Amino acid sequence: MKTIFGKTLGILSALVLGLSFCFTGAMLLVMNSLYYETNSRDLGQSARSLSALADLDLSAEHAGTDKLFAALTETPYRLTIIAPDGKVLADTRGSPNSLENHRHRPEVDAALRGEALTIRRRSRSLGKAQIYAALPVYDSAGDSVQGVFRLSVTIPSFWARVAPGALPFLPAALILSAIAVLGVWGFARSLSAPVSRLSDLAAAAGRDRPEPETLPLPAVTDVREFNELDGTLRSMAAELSRRIDRAESQSRRLEAILGGMNEAVFALDTELKILLVNPAARRLFAIPDTPGSRSLLEVTRSSALEESARRALARGLPSEEATEPELAIPGDGGTRYFRVYAAPLSGPEGALEGLVMVLSDVTRLRRLERVRKDFVANVSHELRTPIQLVKGFSENLLDTDFSDTEQTRRFLKIIHRNARRMEDLTGDLLLLMNLEAGDGPGLELEETPLKELLAEAAGMARAAADKKDITITLSCDEELNAKVNPSFLIQGVFNLLDNAIKYSPAGTAVELRAFAKDSEAVIEVADQGPGIAPEHLDRIFERFYRVDKSRSRKAGGTGLGLSIVRHIALLHHGSVEAESHAGEGSVFRIRIPG
Repeated sequence: MKTIFGKTLGILSALVLGLSFCFTGAMLLVMNSLYYETNSRDLGQSARSLSALADLDLSAEHAGTDKLFAALTETPYRLTIIAPDGKVLADTRGSPNSLENHRHRPEVDAALRGEALTIRRRSRSLGKAQIYAALPVYDSAGDSVQGVFRLSVTIPSFWARVAPGALPFLPAALILSAIAVLGVWGFARSLSAPVSRLSDLAAAAGRDRPEPETLPLPAVTDVREFNELDGTLRSMAAELSRRIDRAESQSRRLEAILGGMNEAVFALDTELKILLVNPAARRLFAIPDTPGSRSLLEVTRSSALEESARRALARGLPSEEATEPELAIPGDGGTRYFRVYAAPLSGPEGALEGLVMVLSDVTRLRRLERVRKDFVANVSHELRTPIQLVKGFSENLLDTDFSDTEQTRRFLKIIHRNARRMEDLTGDLLLLMNLEAGDGPGLELEETPLKELLAEAAGMARAAADKKDITITLSCDEELNAKVNPSFLIQGVFNLLDNAIKYSPAGTAVELRAFAKDSEAVIEVADQGPGIAPEHLDRIFERFYRVDKSRSRKAGGTGLGLSIVRHIALLHHGSVEAESHAGEGSVFRIRIPG
């Protein structure tokens, strides 16, 4: 990039030299024009004088040209006599017969029309630049043109005439040009020196934190404006340093406040482009450290939140109430729920410049509230029957004298069985509630050999299997490992085994097998029970869903076992599925990523 000195020197030097060259060039062009104009005028006058003296009569044999031609032989002039048809009748430079027809020469054509014409052009016959003066030759009556009297001369170019005389002045011109450039150099230096000092001062004042003692010395100059500018820049540097201190202090306080908030904070412009986000918003919506000019919709992928922001902008007034009491925003980790608060951003003139939005995450509260409601509803529904049975048979016991021991034992067994059912149901409900809320203990996953866990689950189900003479077979490679939570996985496999034992006929077998497939660990429990119709397979893992309610209650199930299995698989980022046909047994499968 050019300096002010270099640019000033270049511009002024170019201006001085350019003006000199332009003046010289213009003067030479004028002189060139005058040179040719003078020669053309002189030639025209000579042609008229010679024509008048010759008193030509082209009808005569010699036309009176012999003496004239003899007189012009030793001169630079060339005389040509041309007939009306363009044929050359006589020429001082050669034989007329050797010359081509001149009818279409411009000066000849003009003279044949009765016009005298002086013109400068290149001669076709001589190959040189010449000036031609052509005059019409009239008959004795002066009525018609008998021919053309043409006088021409070869003249050297103007530049050839001027150059020898101009060479002695060239050194003087160069010396004057050098003096002019030196003068320009001195002027440019006197102008650029204080400007350079002021530039250094401005650069120092524009640093992150300019200090008065680090600024350059004042620019000494006799130009008042430069001195005033120096003082102004120093005052600005001091004020800038004070403002930077205040801004940094405010920025640190704001950063600490925003960083300590659990709520997501967005600062938006009037087009809902992101100006600022706090760390909580970055975590919730996976926003990069520099969101750039991305819009609120691009970051949150929620048209509902965008619409809420537009309504807040249109309203333009802050509100202590939530803009949206509860807004659902879908994301990669599932739908989250937020309370949204909004306040306008105003500029110095009070004009609306944007919006601040605060999103309070109430997903956990909403989930816990839903779990609580479901828990109360499920407990009320599932405990009603056993409670009624316990109440009814206990009242029957109170009405007896206990003399009938067999009847008393039957009543007590019914009461005990329903009490156990209530205990199992309560335990399953509490476990399911913890799983759904994500609050289960020991959610850490660790690399574990699966065969040990499957063997432990099979051992837990062995007592129930022995009562029905059911054999549990285990098939698993010793080297098969997976990242699991051992206690939860054992619980899930046990639930599948317990479910298979309950619905399998006595004397059959239940297979427990595990293997690796497509980067997954697959655990299967296969029974030889009555099977499940295809229309029930999609809902078999829902809470309290039963294919055959009467058979399920008779088997003693709570209706929560398979739902617990599904939630345990989800905690492992896996999935569950069932494969069955009526009357052909069932296969329940857990898939866990490798």
